[in-house]
Amino acid sequence: MKPPVPHRRWALAAATVLALVVGGLTIPVTRAAEAAPVGAGSYTTTPVGALPTGCGQMSSNPRQFATANAPAGAVPTNDWWSSLLWKRTDCSFSEPLHAHPTSYDTFTDGLGFSANSTPAISGTATGVGEYHYPYVQDIRVGVAGLAASQVKVDGWTDWTVSPYWSDGARTLRATIGHGLPFAYFQATGGDAVIGTSGTSEVWSNSGATIGFRVNGHDYVAYAPSGASWTVSGGRISSTLAGRGYFSVALLPPTASASERADLAATYGRYAHAHVTGTRVSYAYDPSTNGLSTTYAFTTTAREGSAAQTVVSLYPHQWKSLSGSTPITPTYPSARGRMKVLTGISQFRTAMTFQGVLPELPAVGDGSGADLATLTGQLTAVRGNPMDQRGNDTYWTGKGLGRAARIAEIADLVNDTTTRDSALNAIRSTLTDWFTASSGKTSKVFYYDANWGTLIGYPASYGSDQELNDHHFHYGYYIAAAATLAKFDPSWAASSRYGGMVDLLIRDANNYRRDDTRFPYLRDFDIYAGHDWASGHGSFGSGNNQESSSEGMNFANALIQWGQVTGDSAVRDAGIFLYTTQAAAIQEYWFDVSDQNFPAAFGHSTVGMVWGDGGAYATWFSGEPEMIQGINLLPVTGGHLYLGANPAYVRTNYAELVRNNGGPPTVWQDILWQFQALGDPDAALANLRANPGYTPEEGESRAHTFHWIRNLAALGTVDTSVSANHPLSAVFSRNGARTYVASNPTASPITVTFSNGTRLTVGAGRTATTGAYTWSGGNASGGVPPTSTPTTAPPTTAPPTTAPPTTAPPTTAPPTTPPPSSGSPTRYLLAGGGLGNAGSATTATVAAANGNHDGTPTNAQVFTATGLNLTYSGAQTAFDLFLDAGTAVGNGTQVRVSYDLTGNGSWDRTETWRYFATDPVTGYEHYTQSAGLASATGTLGTLSNGTVRVEVWSAIGNNPTTLGIGNQSVLRLPYS
Repeated sequence: MKPPVPHRRWALAAATVLALVVGGLTIPVTRAAEAAPVGAGSYTTTPVGALPTGCGQMSSNPRQFATANAPAGAVPTNDWWSSLLWKRTDCSFSEPLHAHPTSYDTFTDGLGFSANSTPAISGTATGVGEYHYPYVQDIRVGVAGLAASQVKVDGWTDWTVSPYWSDGARTLRATIGHGLPFAYFQATGGDAVIGTSGTSEVWSNSGATIGFRVNGHDYVAYAPSGASWTVSGGRISSTLAGRGYFSVALLPPTASASERADLAATYGRYAHAHVTGTRVSYAYDPSTNGLSTTYAFTTTAREGSAAQTVVSLYPHQWKSLSGSTPITPTYPSARGRMKVLTGISQFRTAMTFQGVLPELPAVGDGSGADLATLTGQLTAVRGNPMDQRGNDTYWTGKGLGRAARIAEIADLVNDTTTRDSALNAIRSTLTDWFTASSGKTSKVFYYDANWGTLIGYPASYGSDQELNDHHFHYGYYIAAAATLAKFDPSWAASSRYGGMVDLLIRDANNYRRDDTRFPYLRDFDIYAGHDWASGHGSFGSGNNQESSSEGMNFANALIQWGQVTGDSAVRDAGIFLYTTQAAAIQEYWFDVSDQNFPAAFGHSTVGMVWGDGGAYATWFSGEPEMIQGINLLPVTGGHLYLGANPAYVRTNYAELVRNNGGPPTVWQDILWQFQALGDPDAALANLRANPGYTPEEGESRAHTFHWIRNLAALGTVDTSVSANHPLSAVFSRNGARTYVASNPTASPITVTFSNGTRLTVGAGRTATTGAYTWSGGNASGGVPPTSTPTTAPPTTAPPTTAPPTTAPPTTAPPTTPPPSSGSPTRYLLAGGGLGNAGSATTATVAAANGNHDGTPTNAQVFTATGLNLTYSGAQTAFDLFLDAGTAVGNGTQVRVSYDLTGNGSWDRTETWRYFATDPVTGYEHYTQSAGLASATGTLGTLSNGTVRVEVWSAIGNNPTTLGIGNQSVLRLPYS
């Protein structure tokens, strides 16, 4: 095993190094091209790879679409409203913003509203399917004559944003947010105008208030006192009595006109108390394992004295509401019914943190044949505990996660040799990544001050150019660091590498508001209660997240790291993220109470949550094992929330078997470990009956056997009892409870459970109490120590979007292209040629039906021969027009090959990262900004040369349309 990479402290000659002190941690602020030391570690401030991209100058100026009023510090990303600030393809306006209970969209003349309550459901109840509440406009609110060329962002708070329009003569500023029935406006230069889609029914127009119905949805507009509203066809307007402010509210559906009128009057009391700020605060009480969260609203009275407002709550909030009583009726939404509170300035939720463990305890058959099986499996992985697939941030993280599981279970069974091998692998890997040496461009972190982010290179799945998935990737690093810190606390000290771990935490979900280098809680949507994966969120369906369980891996990592290092701020932030998101996952990914998914959807789980719905699908596969499994991995002691409802576990697993047409055939270990949280005996039987299964890339046979074997002894998770210690859990089997607690400190502790049970835990140990009933026999495990792994598809893919266009007609069958020469700009042509622009047509890129990342399969091929061109020193550029329609999880890939002399040998081959298409009809643009996945050979002058373009589906179970003729273009680096 390679020893740790030696630390090299940088001597920054002739350079001034400033120091920023944040929360007691000194972080150097360096000039460009310097390595910034953090304890014994360092990161680079010199770009080493691809950077975030967007419209215009966004790669260097993410504030291009922010006004001077926007808050200072790092700009937020990965939010529900991110497409307002981070524009990807439409450089003027946003994609739909799904705030709930209202969705919004931005246009040249103002803000559109959608209260769509009718889900669009596609697919089947046993295959890939999805539901959406797509944006369907009811009204558009603006200023008479407004014709802004773009919308900017004038401000944001924890869950609100303020879009801003100006055309030089007129301005409009709106404030919208999660849970707000109101949208608040300030206008100059003209009358306030509300345009309705179709015929509106005005049911009340009295003074400054007008109530009207559009498409079955009731709205009320509130002008300043003394003003009035004028109705002319589908146009409602007001001079606002020259005072320039107003608000528009969506009312919840009501059963009668009198209820509607009462609601309009109730809302009217708070219509001019404009919400100008939102803020979350949380407190964890270790004595009760309770988490109290406060959601506070700041208002500014435009008139009158009201300081309160009206809000609506998501299911994960109202089910844990403390001290407030909602009114009726409720709002429908993509997340289920939203309940309403009126006349409040804040509300609180109270939840119980059920605890996490570094790993399940070793209690089953501790001296028999099963221990011998486990010992053999540990020995088999000792020489390569990480066994990682690739060297980018995601796959390095997966390898670190695998090694951490091995270290934990080896320690539990006193296999110190395997434990130390795994710890050495973690130590050397993290130390390498946490050291930025001269000229180092790989296995290094780079801080980009423009975007306020720490990017690891090699990056993957858009973690660089789109800031996707940082919580997914970095959670593995932090969790592995927490395991290492238990056994090597000196390595984890802030004077050595602990500061670098803290930087990863702050990048993905900065827990300190006073640290403006990173946005506060970047990946976590505070009000929605869960993470978002896409940095830019530019989709018609809003933002999205696939692997909620990898998000929970990050939250658990913070708890483990904070507890082992004594950092209660990090630990408590982790508990807030973990407890809140665990509740959200039960509601929005699993719908355990069967209340939130549309009745006709037909699934008991989704693989992806979107801003406007959910999908039984993934970005990379249509296989039920992966659709359901992506929200189960990695399996760790921090994922016991998955077993909080054992009956639902059995329901979820039964759906998998039904949709798959039988038991799982891939990712079996992940799915059996999940099954063990609901039916451990059945899971153990499945494991024993299938000795030849292929482990998932982040798993090992040793960990899978340990997990299932011990759950067969412990039983299922018992959430009726909690403890006053965060590293704890309770299990129940046949009415007998087992109490578990882990102590990473150097002194014994006593843990008290909520029913009075006390458990003494030795220093550095995991302890249990209770009776065990071992079942499943005394077999030797039946699992061979080695097998040939298969390659799994990626967990996420870099999503993008583009404005829709009309698809052209289909293409004719390809023929052999003729020789050509001349221009370096080449269009992809019908018949397989590369030449001058032709007539618009299409080619069909066949579905992948598997993972073909990097390997052309059933490709569309386009070729130019006889080329005589001089190399310019630039790089290949291309713009491919792609449309996967409403298909979810497709990814198209391109390879460009150069035969410089036409002798039949490829001198240069470039394989570009695949492009994940969105599930919205309309062309998207796949360009070279996706980045190179691999390249061989070098470019040079083309002398009677040949260029070939291959386009194929890397992932996905549906075909994709490729626009050709005068659309998709290749720009050769030649003159």
